[in-house]
Amino acid sequence: MNKITVGIPAFNEEKNIAAIIIGLKKITDKIIVCNDGSTDSTGEIAKELGAIVINHEKNLGYGAGIKSIFLKAKEMKSEMLVTVDADGQHDVRDITKIVTPIQEDKAEIVIGSRFLEKVENIPEYRKFGIKLITKVTNLSLSQSLTDSQSGFRAYSKKVLEKLVLSDKGMGISTEILIKANNFNFRIGEVPIKVSYEGETSTENPVSHGTSVLFSTIKYTSIEHPIKFYGIPAVILLLSGSVFTYFAIQYYVEFGKLNTNVTLIGAGLFFIGIVLLIAAILLYSLVSVVREGRDNK
Repeated sequence: MNKITVGIPAFNEEKNIAAIIIGLKKITDKIIVCNDGSTDSTGEIAKELGAIVINHEKNLGYGAGIKSIFLKAKEMKSEMLVTVDADGQHDVRDITKIVTPIQEDKAEIVIGSRFLEKVENIPEYRKFGIKLITKVTNLSLSQSLTDSQSGFRAYSKKVLEKLVLSDKGMGISTEILIKANNFNFRIGEVPIKVSYEGETSTENPVSHGTSVLFSTIKYTSIEHPIKFYGIPAVILLLSGSVFTYFAIQYYVEFGKLNTNVTLIGAGLFFIGIVLLIAAILLYSLVSVVREGRDNK
């Protein structure tokens, strides 16, 4: 297990961080804690317990923490990186299970999924939000995952070397999967149990979920512009044609324009053309980027 590096993005987790690090020390001595602008003693506790601590001067977000951990693990030439949440919901004993597919060369990324087995203690609002975001994420992947938002993951050295991350928020979970899929990395899942005793998140679940969903849609739409913009554009243009036809028929029969029908037809046409142009431009841009990446 000495080949494993464990990374923990943490913000104001002084109540949980010590127990997590102590548990992890039974598995590995390579522990990275990204102290993301905490105003409590999270960073000091982690340092005292022997973890490598990365300090952000201010709270930059979950994605910024994961990005810093990736860069540090790469700098350390880690063979594998496992990320766990700092709120205590993950059982560190599951790390053995999560790294096994990578060790057996069956995957480059392994996700600890909360939905591969019977779900008992996940709040319904969380379950609904995670499954919705996972469905949107799956639109950009060559396989169907059950839990795209789990923070309990394992990454191979290849992934650490190849992926360049940018999202500073919770959208990074989706960004990683989409970029990994573009590199044809194999993504696996193993079942895990989680604990939701007490409130494990300090964020409003509605605003948090909405933010993650919009980030997911952003990355998915960029990867598949024809699907996200082109198809709606064609539907709107066809709908606009139908309304235009009725507007012309009305004019021929009554000698005047039906304002409502004409405006609806023109509006649908205009939005359809804008979406079509966006689809073409994004598709061209993405194609150029992919060609440049493939030629490296």
